[in-house]
Amino acid sequence: MPARSNPTARQARLGAELRKLRVRSGKPAREAAGLLSTDSAKISHIESGRLGVSEERIRKLAVLYECDDAALIDALCAIAREHRGQHWWDEYRGILGPGFLDIAELEHHARYLRYLQPVTFPGVMQTEDYARALFDSVLPKLPPAEVQARVEHRMRRKSIFDRDEPPEIVAVVHEAALRMRIGGRRIARRQLEHLMEMSQRPEVMLRIIPFTNEDFIDLTRTVLYAAGVVPQLDTVYVDTPLSGLFLDAAAELEKNRTLLDFAEQASMEPDESRSFIHHIAREL
Repeated sequence: MPARSNPTARQARLGAELRKLRVRSGKPAREAAGLLSTDSAKISHIESGRLGVSEERIRKLAVLYECDDAALIDALCAIAREHRGQHWWDEYRGILGPGFLDIAELEHHARYLRYLQPVTFPGVMQTEDYARALFDSVLPKLPPAEVQARVEHRMRRKSIFDRDEPPEIVAVVHEAALRMRIGGRRIARRQLEHLMEMSQRPEVMLRIIPFTNEDFIDLTRTVLYAAGVVPQLDTVYVDTPLSGLFLDAAAELEKNRTLLDFAEQASMEPDESRSFIHHIAREL
């Protein structure tokens, strides 16, 4: 099997978790390679996500690494069983950048999602016109086909709400996002109305941080915290003006949980937030 040149974030995470288990056990790569009748270079490729690994091999490695966490091993085996073309976002491979596919995959597999949005709204809560206005404003200007593909992809991310058990969502949005007239008055008003509709869903908790809040001032980044099927697979995605980063180190997860907790404490209660959005929408 040839090595992958561009593993997905989820494939890379599988390899990274296998490496964590090996390092924790104190076993060198050559010992893992000997168990699988391969070489250390291939173990390195597996741990970087550049080579796939079978469920059988994962379970053999778990025994070698003396890992008795059955839930974690089952979760890693489930990732190993996934294949290209299995999910809707694979249709955009070669059309959109890998980051778009990785975000859709992250949301799809999450048990719950926490968003912190300083100046825009979570992609799964955007209207089509609002998303199009955002992508139309990208500089340098995007080709029409690229804009259309990005908008379609963003709308299809909403399929997480079609699951038998949709993930619980907590979205903390700053008042700045509510005030920005992205796409013009009509599109901005419809987006706020849509936001109020989304906030009525039982799995969605929407909270607003008002300008009057004097405590929370971290408005430099957009954060998505996605809970994995086991806590070891939790992931943070941080979107900055320069790049998007997928983070899974324990310290990063803890830091961003603390940030999100603080943002929630600084925000208004859901009912008050809904009324606040309604008030701003009427002003448009």
